[in-house]
Amino acid sequence: MQDLIDKYGVVLVFFNVLALSLGLPVPAMPTLILVGAGLAMQPETMWLPLLGVLAVSVAASLVGDSVWFYAGRRYGNRTLQTLCRLSLSRDTCMKRTERFYGRFGIRVLSVAKFVPGLSMVSVPMAGAMQASLPPFLRYDGLGAALWAGLGLGLGVVFSNQVETVIDTLSQLGTGAGVVIGVLLAAYIGWRWWRRRALFRSLEAARIEVDELAGLLRDGAAPVVFDIRAPGFRDVDPYVIPGAVFADERQLDGILTTYPREQKIVIYCACPDEVSAAWMAGKLRRAGYRDVLPLRGGIDAWRDAGLGVSLIDRPAVSSEGTADR
Repeated sequence: MQDLIDKYGVVLVFFNVLALSLGLPVPAMPTLILVGAGLAMQPETMWLPLLGVLAVSVAASLVGDSVWFYAGRRYGNRTLQTLCRLSLSRDTCMKRTERFYGRFGIRVLSVAKFVPGLSMVSVPMAGAMQASLPPFLRYDGLGAALWAGLGLGLGVVFSNQVETVIDTLSQLGTGAGVVIGVLLAAYIGWRWWRRRALFRSLEAARIEVDELAGLLRDGAAPVVFDIRAPGFRDVDPYVIPGAVFADERQLDGILTTYPREQKIVIYCACPDEVSAAWMAGKLRRAGYRDVLPLRGGIDAWRDAGLGVSLIDRPAVSSEGTADR
């Protein structure tokens, strides 16, 4: 195993980190720990190779992240929606990322790799927000260095324990590969099951854009909640006319403002209206009888040729934060 690490460790780290940065569900932290432990077995000469592996990790991360950065810059919210659809976890849906990015701007990239799902969406969001390249490279590179340094450092500190695990796997022979493959498949399956369980728990009822447009024309207008976070509204600065911005985390204000018999329509930025359906369920449990997510959200509204209103938004600095 030590010979394999010496011969292929750098290459393995590069392609593993690159694959992770491109969005493939292949964890890279175990590889970094393994390589760090392998280098620690030769303490007299480990520091220069360790720095080399760190540099390779940062380079691979920047290459993969740059692909998504430019995709976000060119295609905007379409790139973010694609990532949400490919995600195995609701956490990588844009809601949490929007809030982090709206608060910290592009600086969030320096810690994003430590938060599951945040890195994958915050990178194209930086592009969609038209952040300039130098701060992107600076903060993303810093984040990649901290993340990779942690993995390699854990390998160095716990090299004896890692060696014990490696010896155990070596005794299994080809069975070790089977065990690792089964564990990886189980991890992906578990994430997929969590996502499907979420969808099954949400109410399936939806209102179509044509029905909502008819209600608005006939004067029987429901209250329309736009629950996209401020970060996404900066990327896509349009709303359905008359929509009210709302935060699903602050239901108390809604409960005191709108009577229980009020018809409510909710739209979000997530595929399958996940956030809107989740909020609709909470309002129903609070006593609202007629509350529905809008199928397809504002994108379906626009696709139907219906008008939208432009939001007055503040200027955005080169660091990616709004000048408020």
